[in-house]
Amino acid sequence: MIKTISVVIPALNEENAIAKVIADIPKNVCTPDGHTGAIVREIIVVNNGSTDDTATIAEQNGARVVDEPRKGYGYACLAGIAALEATPPDIVVFLDGDYSDYPADLPRLLQPILEGIADLVIGARKAYNAREALLPQARFGNWFACLLIRRFFGVHYTDLGPFRAIRYSQLLALNMQDKTFGWTIEMQLKAAKQEIPACEVPVHYRKRIGTSKITGTLTGSLKAGYKILTTLIYHRFIS
Repeated sequence: MIKTISVVIPALNEENAIAKVIADIPKNVCTPDGHTGAIVREIIVVNNGSTDDTATIAEQNGARVVDEPRKGYGYACLAGIAALEATPPDIVVFLDGDYSDYPADLPRLLQPILEGIADLVIGARKAYNAREALLPQARFGNWFACLLIRRFFGVHYTDLGPFRAIRYSQLLALNMQDKTFGWTIEMQLKAAKQEIPACEVPVHYRKRIGTSKITGTLTGSLKAGYKILTTLIYHRFIS
């Protein structure tokens, strides 16, 4: 049975990148034997308080635009999930709107789900020379967070990358709550605690178009690091 996919793209002032992201998303994903295994049913761009033409350009390029004026990566992702309730897909893919991820890697990301190996797949940016595109503070933060995940939860990850795919039913079961920087690690921690089958696949990565709202500034980096650390501690010792 062919699976349906909804792609959710949080976007804040990405007018120079969003059209490229949308255009590069494959419409069909084939199985190894060449048959269509999944189709991208819709692309949802969550306009997270943009002050430029992100929303207009996204709509002009075929995306459904959902407005979420409360700024925060988690807020945007939650708004995208809420927009799926009327006609739920089989699989939800999260993808950044800055063109740092390679949408063309979507078939690679989906393969473990289509083969029944995993319900959550993280695109690991360790591969394909992604090191050059990730800022030092991002590389260190990923390494340290993944080390703590392994120590506290016994699950091996190498990345908290934003490019990820998950079965819709499992996404609902996670009951995601984080509104800001802790979104990605919350998903991986909850999946570990609920023993949801998960894996990583190597994906390409490049320097983003424009400046990062998180790791592009010292303040953003410190806030992200603090939120990731406190989210990890909360799920290990409190929740």
